[in-house]
Amino acid sequence: MHILSILRIVGILVTCFSSTMLIPAFVALIYGDGGGKAFILSFFYNLSAGVGLWWLCREHKASLRSREGVLIVTMFWVLLSLLAVIPFMLFDELTLSFADAVFESFSALTTTGATVISGLDNLPKSILFYRQLLQWIGGMGLIVLVVAVIPLLGIGGGHLYRAESSGPMKDQKALPRIGEVAKLLWILYCVLTALCAIAYWFAGMNWFDAISHSFSTVANGGMSTYDASLAYFNNPAIYLISASFMLISGCNFALHIRALTNWKYQSPWKIYARDPEFRFFCLTQGVFILLMSLGLYLTYDNYSILDAFSQGAVQTASMSMTSGYTLFDLNQLPSFLSMLLVFAAILGGCAGSTTGGLKMIRVLVIWLQVKREFKHLVHPRLVIPIKLGKTLLPQRVIDGIWGFLIAFFLTYWVCVFAVILCGMNAVDAMLSVFATLTNVGPGLGMISQGFSQVPDNTKYIFSFAMAAGRLEIFSLLLLFTPTFWKP
Repeated sequence: MHILSILRIVGILVTCFSSTMLIPAFVALIYGDGGGKAFILSFFYNLSAGVGLWWLCREHKASLRSREGVLIVTMFWVLLSLLAVIPFMLFDELTLSFADAVFESFSALTTTGATVISGLDNLPKSILFYRQLLQWIGGMGLIVLVVAVIPLLGIGGGHLYRAESSGPMKDQKALPRIGEVAKLLWILYCVLTALCAIAYWFAGMNWFDAISHSFSTVANGGMSTYDASLAYFNNPAIYLISASFMLISGCNFALHIRALTNWKYQSPWKIYARDPEFRFFCLTQGVFILLMSLGLYLTYDNYSILDAFSQGAVQTASMSMTSGYTLFDLNQLPSFLSMLLVFAAILGGCAGSTTGGLKMIRVLVIWLQVKREFKHLVHPRLVIPIKLGKTLLPQRVIDGIWGFLIAFFLTYWVCVFAVILCGMNAVDAMLSVFATLTNVGPGLGMISQGFSQVPDNTKYIFSFAMAAGRLEIFSLLLLFTPTFWKP
């Protein structure tokens, strides 16, 4: 294990991250809210840490393997989340404990959308923008950006990209060069963000709110600049725009790229239609939105069809895409609708998207395997391969999916018991860990209005759960196995 080479690369990544502190500092200058000093100091602290790591290890440029890529990604996300705490601690307007600041930082960068901060309506614009920016960076992954624009890292970009990307088939490359993939991903990500901001502005938001909410919408982070979240705007057009962009970002970005880059040779609609995960995604989301909208229309007498559909679509999309936007207190909804949203959050979006949860590709493969087992019960000697479209799935992929499920539920229950030992009751512990491990943010029980009331020691456990969910469990748990550290 080339530790010093790894630290050199992490130092470069932290140095790149430090530059993001200048953006909210500029926002503070525009609005004159006095937050510039906190972000300038944070910039120098982060820059010093990054340059210091790089300088101490600058001579070490060993060729690294896949496991070093996993370690770099994990170290970077944890270190990044801890360094992102600094502005929260320096702001006079915020009275956060260190545990609160760590939770808020991890929640933003993992696009979980949970928060411990209240009174958002009266906070300085710069700190509000900073929270939104962290989500946007975390949505696609800063490492993918660095792989795209800094080829001097001295490590194969593929190792970092595969460790950062999500889904059981992430070893398959969308394009021959990983740098080209990363550039296209970020171009598409930025274009979607710009289109979302413009759409929000046309729908009635001011530019600050439009840009801020476009960051969290495309990243499927769900943090807002208001305590009431999207309900503050009470605008069906904004609800439908938000739902649309969350669902678009919940699709596999590699599929978007394939459709956009091959449009001269094949209709983009055919490319989408032939993708089994995309078809399954559209079917499930359509059913969820229909059931939620119908439930709201039948439950609330004063709801028009437009109100029921717009609010049902955005709330369902927010939970399904593991975003954090809320229009309702989930505790106050009919039990069927609340559990429908929870079930949708478990499934999540597509692999290679900005969502959390189990991912649609895994759910689809499990469903295909269940169908195969039914057929085996009737015809025990029948050989039935599992295919996605025309692609025969290797047994290694199927085994990996089951391994992921086992690791997911094992991590879930370990975190639940740890939270119970810290003082929370069993039901709230299960609901809170579910909300953080799936990166969905809002939930049922005492956390329906935020995490400010949970004990401080549990916030560290929730931060671990959010990081595990963001890194798809294995990347984080792998560090705790002796095999990983053996030469």
